[in-house]
Amino acid sequence: MEKTPRKYIRWIRYGVQLWFLLFCVYIGYRFFQFVLHFEKPGVPFVERPPSVEGFLPIAGFMSFKYFLFTGIIEPIHPAAMILFTAIVAVSLLLKKGFCGWICPIGTVSQYLWMAGQRIFGRNFRIRKEIDIPLRALKYVLMGFFVVLIGIAMAPHMMVLFFITDYYKIVDVRTMKFFTEMSTTTMVVLIALVGLSLLYKNFWCRYLCPYGALLGLVSFLSPVKIKRNPDKCIHCHSCTKNCPSLIDVEQMETVNSPECFSCLTCISHCPSKGALDLSLRLPRLRRIVKPLAYPVALLLILYLIVGTGMLTGHWKSQLPYSEYKRLLGSDQKVTHP
Repeated sequence: MEKTPRKYIRWIRYGVQLWFLLFCVYIGYRFFQFVLHFEKPGVPFVERPPSVEGFLPIAGFMSFKYFLFTGIIEPIHPAAMILFTAIVAVSLLLKKGFCGWICPIGTVSQYLWMAGQRIFGRNFRIRKEIDIPLRALKYVLMGFFVVLIGIAMAPHMMVLFFITDYYKIVDVRTMKFFTEMSTTTMVVLIALVGLSLLYKNFWCRYLCPYGALLGLVSFLSPVKIKRNPDKCIHCHSCTKNCPSLIDVEQMETVNSPECFSCLTCISHCPSKGALDLSLRLPRLRRIVKPLAYPVALLLILYLIVGTGMLTGHWKSQLPYSEYKRLLGSDQKVTHP
């Protein structure tokens, strides 16, 4: 038995999460400055950060389908497709690592339930007969977008949408959804914050359609968390500490689409060899060291993003004059 569980895994993950959260705050602020330049005369120009398109998963999905059918990367929001591709690729190869290590919304959700744990002494759990139907909601939302974009919308229809003024500044409209909140939006966000304090990862578990898609893709991942029954001492640490509420102790292979690959279960397991990350390919079976996981995850992500940059499919091709026309001080841009 190990003298101390592999706590360092959690601290590495917390560090990676914090880095991406701070980076998202930074690009959000830079994008706000970029928009302000056009809306208020005299505000200095700041270059638009392409990474902000990570908050446009629907645009990324549309562009991805358009690329598959035409071989063309839509030039207005190309980073949306690059990031969508990178995130899906990470999930295909390394399970839902994006959700567990990178997603800023997932990180904030984690901070909230941790705060709730301190405030109330514990987190609460929704009864199984209610939990299962609630979890289906994110798949219903995912199904709506898959049918609407993946099936119903033909490539020529997408082109007509890509050239609309609405699409050109959909990133600005998304920003204003939060900077110019309606009363309804504010009430919904306050409710989500409250529920996230009480229940672990409420948004991720019940409402996130992006997470639902990545969870289904992750079934194909060759990387799985494996439990060795012969070395398991049944201390319940893995199940007790799983933020996705998975009963890890009762599984030999964690195949749940709810698994974030956060490796929290491994980091708490006190019995050496009882719980490990496993790579399973047709002719290869190997235990993967936990430290290799975030390294591989970041390499895949940045390799695809770097390819987009090097091939000129990262920065928007929308000219300055178009932004000035669409965002000028005489224009009123509102969120959806």
